Amino acid sequence: MSQSPDITARSWIMVAILGFVWGGTFMVIELALEGLTPFWLAAFRIGFGALLSCAVWQMLGGRLFTAPLTGPDRRSLILIALLSSAVPFALISWGQQYVTSGFTGVSMASTALMVLPLAHFMVPGERMTWRRALGFCVGFVGVSLLMGSQAFESSGDVRELPGRLACLAAAACYAVTSILMRRLPPVDPVGLSAVLLLIGAFGVIPLAWAVEGPPPLPDQRTLWLVAFLGMVPTAAANLLRVTVVRTAGPVFMSLTNYQVPVWSVVLGAALLGEPLPPALLWALLLILCGVGLSQYGALRRLFGRG
Repeated sequence: MSQSPDITARSWIMVAILGFVWGGTFMVIELALEGLTPFWLAAFRIGFGALLSCAVWQMLGGRLFTAPLTGPDRRSLILIALLSSAVPFALISWGQQYVTSGFTGVSMASTALMVLPLAHFMVPGERMTWRRALGFCVGFVGVSLLMGSQAFESSGDVRELPGRLACLAAAACYAVTSILMRRLPPVDPVGLSAVLLLIGAFGVIPLAWAVEGPPPLPDQRTLWLVAFLGMVPTAAANLLRVTVVRTAGPVFMSLTNYQVPVWSVVLGAALLGEPLPPALLWALLLILCGVGLSQYGALRRLFGRG
């Protein structure tokens, strides 16, 4: 895919929806983990999302690539599928046992910083400018401020270093898959989303079985939570992610990673009564300034000034 990113009002709306949906996902995951082990939760979530996405895809005609795939494109598709769901889900599930929640939030935000240099060299039209680099750094500082003392403090666990590396590796997976997804040949976004989840399910289910044994039988409450996770933040959100990356580009898509911690904190306060961090407003201001700087050109075009 060689054309320059096409950032429209629709792109901004989709990214805003993704930030909100993924920001609220952590609360649902916490509830679901009361009835399921981590790897099987990931497996059920991806599997349900894959079945739902494939059903919708077939109802719409089952289209995928407009031309036969080459060997490298086929290998890229499998790699994207594994690195966009199965591998990072497993890494985060394992790593979160040994690190603070603040560090997990910051490590996910680091995806945006990883995407920037990768896109500069690998994606046409995604050149790294001083304004874009400064904007992403300012946004990252805002996320770090939001996480507060938990951002980089030690959990004291003997496996903390491997846990941190696992979280950062998961962030790197998301960064790499955004780049590779953009570079795929012309493809139907619904079909791509479905195929990625289907391959991811075939990767994560054997892993869950090997690590945690046969699948447990969840109670009805947990099944409803898993169904929600598979339908909204997995199937629907994955389709939005594919659409944004394929149209607006991986750098623009990475702005979602700065929104997720904000929505996680705000929704936690609104729905669970958790205290709001004193630095919330300052953090939000920095994140918005970072987004404005990094997407200055797109905002000018959006409001008719470019």
